[in-house]
Order: sequence, then structure tokens, then C-alpha cells
Amino acid sequence: MDTKEKLKQILVKDLNLEEVTPEEISDSAPLFGEGLGLDSLDAVELVVIVQKHFGVEIKDMEEGRKAFQSVDSLAAYIEARTAA
Repeated sequence: MDTKEKLKQILVKDLNLEEVTPEEISDSAPLFGEGLGLDSLDAVELVVIVQKHFGVEIKDMEEGRKAFQSVDSLAAYIEARTAA
């Protein structure tokens, strides 16, 4: 399972997204607002989820803002940090 697929499964399960399946989440759709519809509380949970499941720490808001744009950007962020 690649990082994007794992992320989608974790998002649905850990954020209790009841109206969407991992398969329905587009890699390029925004995670917040019009896309997946996550909010600021979900952002806090997402920081914890990324650290728990991938061992990657998001240290500041600017870093998080870039990483949390989409599944694509978050997967790339995680892969870059775990490869280092």
C-alpha cells in the first residue's frame, strides 16, 4: 500500500469521516474547505495522526499549511521526511 492509500484510509478511520470512503478521496482535492471539508480541529488531529502513523512531526503552522493542501502534498511531505 502506498503512502496516499494509507493516508486516505487513516483519514477516514481516525477522523471519523462517515460520508466518504478512501476510494472517493481525490489525491488533488483540498483537504480543507470545499474539498474534503476538514476544519481547524481536524488540522490539530491531523498533526497527531501524521506523527503517530508515520513518525513525522509537523513543527509549525506554515509547514503544516503547505503539507495539508491535499493528499498529494501530504504524502509528498511524509515521503520526503521519512526518506531523509
